Amino acid sequence: MKAKIYCRVSNAHNQTTIANRIEVARGFFSRLRGLLGRKNLKAGEGLLLWPCSSIHCLGMHFTIDVIFLDRQTRVISLRENLTPGSRASHRQARCVLELKAGEVKKHHINIGDQLMINFQTNDK
Repeated sequence: MKAKIYCRVSNAHNQTTIANRIEVARGFFSRLRGLLGRKNLKAGEGLLLWPCSSIHCLGMHFTIDVIFLDRQTRVISLRENLTPGSRASHRQARCVLELKAGEVKKHHINIGDQLMINFQTNDK
């Protein structure tokens, strides 16, 4: 079994940390599974799907905020409070960041913001 990869995400625009425990889903099955099976996300947690340009919330039990990023990890689209059963996509997206609902407003994330992704390879 491969070690999980995590990252920390911050916003270069306003110099704030958005989340410090983001699981990275790079394989086909980990991207397909996404957040399924989880009961919720805590503040500071999330999932980065890479590569990815569309997501679904089929079978999920909670609401999320979704951030679509381009190749330079700039925010190109935001979907707040995406409910279970919903779908969302953006053709130009290279990756998608899924966060607890309300995190986009809490961290003042806007289209055009440059997000910084710092990868880690441990489970801590």
